[in-house]
Amino acid sequence: MNAILTFLKNFADSDKQPIRSAKVARQKFIEKSPEISRVTENYKDATVIPRTEHNVSRQQISDNALKVVYKLKKEGFDAYLVGGCVRDLLLGREPKDFDVVTNALPEELARLFTNCRIIGKRFRLAHVIYGREIIEVATFRKSGSEKPSEAQRSTKEGRILQDNLYGTIDDDVWRRDFTVNALYYNIRDFSIVDYVGGIADHKAGLIRLIGDSNERFREDPVRMLRAVRFAVKLGFKLHTDCEQAIHLNAHLLASIPAARLHDEVTKLFLTGYGIQTFEMLRHYGLFEVLFPAVEKDLSLETSNFPKMMVINALQNSDKRIAEGKPVAPYFLFAAFLYEPMMKRTNEKLAKGMLKSDASFSAASEILTQQVRRVSLPRHLTLTIREVWNQQAKFEFRVGAKASKLLMHPRFQAAYDFLLLRAQTGSASEELAEWWTAYQKANESERRKMTQPQAQPKSTKPKKKRVYRKKTKTAVVSNEDSA
Repeated sequence: MNAILTFLKNFADSDKQPIRSAKVARQKFIEKSPEISRVTENYKDATVIPRTEHNVSRQQISDNALKVVYKLKKEGFDAYLVGGCVRDLLLGREPKDFDVVTNALPEELARLFTNCRIIGKRFRLAHVIYGREIIEVATFRKSGSEKPSEAQRSTKEGRILQDNLYGTIDDDVWRRDFTVNALYYNIRDFSIVDYVGGIADHKAGLIRLIGDSNERFREDPVRMLRAVRFAVKLGFKLHTDCEQAIHLNAHLLASIPAARLHDEVTKLFLTGYGIQTFEMLRHYGLFEVLFPAVEKDLSLETSNFPKMMVINALQNSDKRIAEGKPVAPYFLFAAFLYEPMMKRTNEKLAKGMLKSDASFSAASEILTQQVRRVSLPRHLTLTIREVWNQQAKFEFRVGAKASKLLMHPRFQAAYDFLLLRAQTGSASEELAEWWTAYQKANESERRKMTQPQAQPKSTKPKKKRVYRKKTKTAVVSNEDSA
């Protein structure tokens, strides 16, 4: 009876109780959303390219992206495809993902789409989820605020920390980074809206920032990495103003959280254009901010060995991506940081430290320094250590150690790293060839390969050993002595 009375009391005072259901929590969130004014399509100082003058077709667009924009259109909102998807469609490429922009607030999107999730702190976005495909939906943004502390916050350097100022499409275009990414595909009449000359830059193959380049890079220094990535990926050139601004503001990347830079670095080097990206990053002084220990080693080394190791690793990764094979990020990071780690190990050995202790200490120092700039998850650093540790074990080829090493879970990665070292002279080719043959050999052949080598017989006759006879000592009795 007491339990029933307690339940009825809680039910009557449900508004005062904590929300335990996700559906109820979502409904409470929606009920607090303000009503918005729906903006009509009235473009200010924009060029509208009709369907007959561009090559973007609905047949090339994801069905799920079309569902989102059509539903927004049906509800009376403006909805456009924007960003990289429009850029890639104009270039005849298949977009990796589709982004939608609208005048509906995130709370309105939560009301319209039951499969919607609101994310983001710096700028709130809606992810509309269809199985494995996620359609990212953003609300029109604008610059400036009468009360900056309420919706927009930035650092002393100008980097924006929070940017939840909503506006119209005329405002939104000036918050985007590059002209080629600021083209809006209108689902109502299938036209493309161009405010900033993005179509002309498409034809010219030019990466140009919208607004003042220095100011835009100070707002978000990661744009410098995006500029390099787009230039390499699309085969475009950087505008002169953009190039000069990168040289001046490259140091600002050090203020970006390491976790965010990890995602950007992965996009830079694991999309099939690693070598060109590496050279371009070094040219503009961005690589030394991301990998200071690697850049220091590259600049101090008189021979080209360290550079060749990094380039060979990137070349192998690009080749695997082109062939549709998977690429492990830890392998690339291990190649980048191997030479600085070995240099630090040799310094510790010169001070009299044991080899095992020197290797462990050097790896810890190099990885600790690196994660301060570009975050490496723990599972990556552990795997990098394993690959490095296996390199010394390849030298032991006698007895059962070879077969034990072959059974190690990371053997294949460590073996590939050995081949990479052999290509650049860090390991002997004979050692790499031996392990290649050992893997292909059968059981009996492996036993022969791991047998200790017999000592060569000497041609000199053996000297006969001369045994000296022991001399007997006389025993003197007490009687004789008396």
